[in-house]
Order: sequence, then C-alpha cells, then structure tokens
Amino acid sequence: MKNAAGKPVAVVIGATSKWQADGRNTKLAHGKTLDDSDVPVGIRWGIGGAVAQKFAKEGFFVVLTTRSAANAAGLEQAITAQGGTAMTVELDLVSQESISNAFATIRREGGDPGVLVYNAGYLEGRDLPPDKELLEHVPLEIFETAQHIASRGPFLVAKEVLPAMRKRGKGTFLFSNNHFSLRGRKRLTGQSLYYPRVMMRTLAQVLTEEYSEHGIHVANVVIDGLIDSPGTRALPRAKQRPDAVMNPVKIADAFYYLHTQDKSCWTHELQLTPFATTPSY
Repeated sequence: MKNAAGKPVAVVIGATSKWQADGRNTKLAHGKTLDDSDVPVGIRWGIGGAVAQKFAKEGFFVVLTTRSAANAAGLEQAITAQGGTAMTVELDLVSQESISNAFATIRREGGDPGVLVYNAGYLEGRDLPPDKELLEHVPLEIFETAQHIASRGPFLVAKEVLPAMRKRGKGTFLFSNNHFSLRGRKRLTGQSLYYPRVMMRTLAQVLTEEYSEHGIHVANVVIDGLIDSPGTRALPRAKQRPDAVMNPVKIADAFYYLHTQDKSCWTHELQLTPFATTPSY
C-alpha cells in the first residue's frame, strides 16, 4: 500500500514480536504456536504492534518492518480494520544492503519518516543450557547478533532517517530498550545476551547531543518488566503475578506522548516499570 493520502510517516523497526502467537520465542518456550483469539488486538504483537496501532490511530502512515513480511500480515490487517493505513517492508538488521533497500522502498512508497521507533529484539542465547551461562561458553555468533541489533543496526538506521529530519528541522527517533542497558548483569539461563544494549543507550545520548539542536527528539525508553503478549501471558510467572505484567498499549501511549512533547519537555531517557507506565517530567 502506498501513502496516497500523504500522511506523516512513522516507521516501526521490529513491529512484530518474538512472543506473538507464532513468534520464535513463543515456540521455544511453549513448543508450539498458541491461539491468540482471546488476546486483545492491541497486545497480540507486543510493543511493536501496539506502537504501530497507536500511531496509525493518530493519523500516521505506518511502516512495519520485519525480517519476514508474513510475520506482520495480521498486524497490517488489524491496522486496516481499525481505519488506519500501513505497509510492511522486509528488513534484516544484520545486512546493510537490506537496511538500505528497505529505506529506499519506504521513501519511494511512503515518504521520508517523521517518526522512527527502534524496537528490534533478539532471542539468541536463550536456548543455551544452565551449564553454559558464563561468557566463556557463549558462541561468537550470539555476541555478533546482539551487536548487530543493539549497536550497528540502529547506527545504520539513524544514517538513513536523520538527514531528512535535520533538513526539515523536526523529527522523532525513539529507542525501545531494557534495564540491562543501565547496568551489566550476569546472563542467566533463558536470557539473551543483553549487555550490548548499553551501546544503544549511549547512541541515544550521543544523538541527543548532536541532533536536538536541529529539532530532532531522540530518547531511550527503558522498559523494565515482563510485557504482555500471547507468549508471555502463558508463562508461569505471568500467571502468578499478573499485576506485574506490563500492558504494551500503555507503553505505546508513552511512546506517542514522547513524540508530542515540545522542546521544553524533551528528555533523552524515560524508564517504564510495571507500576509506572505514565511518563512524567
């Protein structure tokens, strides 16, 4: 679908979720695809899907990026059913050529992005057994994937969108991050290799220093908690503490709130927890 109406463009990098009903982590944790028919539509694709739906409802032409277009088919249909407009573009953050080609398509079919939400995740490392927790046992390929998604990928994406934002004198670039970006911690069994995400946080700080004077709002959003989705709500800990599970719809509201703030309220970082998903300054 092209942006025939000339709406402002919001790109969601990682619009799908590894915890959606047929997600990679859902299959890893539960051994099968789950039925999400009783899960509210705003939650079915995690944070990326909720953010995409929120910006579409606010009048944006939303670009959903994912490694495989099939992953986002249901999300695009949901946005259309809600009266929004969206298109899906395949993008592999490991490949500079894929990133470049994807943004060429986005500019051609949609236009220059005014909002970029970087929500890419990875699950590499989660299948390592308990006796492989220490760094000495982590294969180089897992570290390289983490670096691609957490550091090199956002660097290349930023190079694609920031020049046009700078020339317009406005734009929003938001990072979806986690608490491992604040402090290095031991990787436990079942966790990905998360400490490279500190580079993502630092990149957000650097881009704030460099681009805020050009009218661009950059922020690192630290999401500290288990996020509701078809795969996570089926986990024992989610069933035991449903009050501690974070609603991606409320998180999406926080992302949109950040986008709408004027320069006097801009910040380079926002932290959301299960009991505080409303931004305050």
